[in-house]
Amino acid sequence: MALGALVMMIFTSVFGFANAPVAYYLMGYGSIVFYLGAAILFFIPYALMMAEYGSSIKGENSGMYTWLEVSVGPRFAFIGTFMWFASYIIWMVSTSSKVWIPFTTTFAGSDQTQNLSFLSLNSTQTVGLLACLWMVIVTWVSIKGVKKIVKITSLGGLAVTSLNAVLLLVSGIILVANKGHLEQPFRHILHSPNPAYQSPIGLLGFAVFALFAYGGLEVLGSMVDDTKNPSKTFPKGIILSAIVITVGYAVGIFCWGISTNWDGVLSSHTTNLGNISYVMMSNLGFQLGDSIGLSHATAVTLGQWFARYTGLGMFLSYAGAFFTLIYSPIKTLVLGTPKEIWPKKFTHLNKAGMPNYAMWTECALVCAIILIASFGMSDPSAFYNILTLMANVSMTLPYLFLIYAFPKFKKTPNLDRPFVAYKSHGFTLFVTIVVFVIILGANIFTIFQPAIEGRGFQDTIWMIAGPIGFSILSILIYQRYARKQKAAGK
Repeated sequence: MALGALVMMIFTSVFGFANAPVAYYLMGYGSIVFYLGAAILFFIPYALMMAEYGSSIKGENSGMYTWLEVSVGPRFAFIGTFMWFASYIIWMVSTSSKVWIPFTTTFAGSDQTQNLSFLSLNSTQTVGLLACLWMVIVTWVSIKGVKKIVKITSLGGLAVTSLNAVLLLVSGIILVANKGHLEQPFRHILHSPNPAYQSPIGLLGFAVFALFAYGGLEVLGSMVDDTKNPSKTFPKGIILSAIVITVGYAVGIFCWGISTNWDGVLSSHTTNLGNISYVMMSNLGFQLGDSIGLSHATAVTLGQWFARYTGLGMFLSYAGAFFTLIYSPIKTLVLGTPKEIWPKKFTHLNKAGMPNYAMWTECALVCAIILIASFGMSDPSAFYNILTLMANVSMTLPYLFLIYAFPKFKKTPNLDRPFVAYKSHGFTLFVTIVVFVIILGANIFTIFQPAIEGRGFQDTIWMIAGPIGFSILSILIYQRYARKQKAAGK
């Protein structure tokens, strides 16, 4: 793989269209500074760590568990891998509810989830039931090993990629038509138009969103062996892709300021982290129509079609991701760890090569969390916001295990190390401490920000309940395995 192909692969794995609208909604133009800082202090050093792991510890089932086991030990490896798997459980809880936003937007031109009702249930509870239905359908199809879903994944990826092109092109037309006028004027660079992110605590809490925007770096470790002259090409690819992704986010955030006035478009109580992309794309279409002289009614219709196209692309993207993530993490967990840890049914593969019993157990667990969350919250906006925060925290916590283990991995003897980014022990410790503290600090501020600002402990409890619960569960599972091994004299 040449440098250009490596950069494109990293870009498509990490860059997310929805990250820029979320950043603009929370921090306005100030989010550009946070994204730049996250690239320098997190993306590049962490990606180079993953490259060292992947190049040194190879094998068919090599991955997070093997990396941690070689570096620290089996108990630590299992807990870390289980937390990584748990992060995808929380992602499925969050996304199975959010998937109905693009679905309804595709047909109605705007988010209709807050208007849904079934019998005497409110909209949040109804969406919770629909999320459970989605989980059952996806699990049922996935255990059959259906391969046609790859076409949906590719189509969704193409649609979402085209959204970036639409944003750039239409923003340029609006900017020229409005003679350089920005709908959102520049203010102090770190001033957020969102009242919840104007305090120092709010600014620090936003950091986890910037970190989450660079998520998915674990896959980079497997690319080292496929890269031409990896010792030189790979670090160049990491740095160049970091620049491309950071510039992409910065340009995207700036483009949203061309068409979207925060107070006029995003201050509504119906706008939330679940539907923000569709609200802003709808407004982009409206502003295009208005800037080129279309009637108000025509501009509104154009905005609705922009929202529909966004909804279709995001729905297809979610669907493709779901059909992969519904089985890939649990298959890695069950087959990548000692089989004796699990009941025999969990490790059994059906004719399609899927761990169907484990997948149905996963489905039941996700549905249980969805129902607890949806029936425990009456406010739709609060429901989607807390789901997003839960996903952000849970997806970044597993990084701490890999970062903590990295200095120990560097001291592990008898490893072939074809790629070495960190050559001195002192520099390794320095980088490890910096990245570890940044991720840990961002999560702590995100978790406790609502309580510190006097908004109560409910959001804080939701964000820590998942990690604590899954940590306890992983410890209990491993303790059971350790007792069985001890009794068997192993």
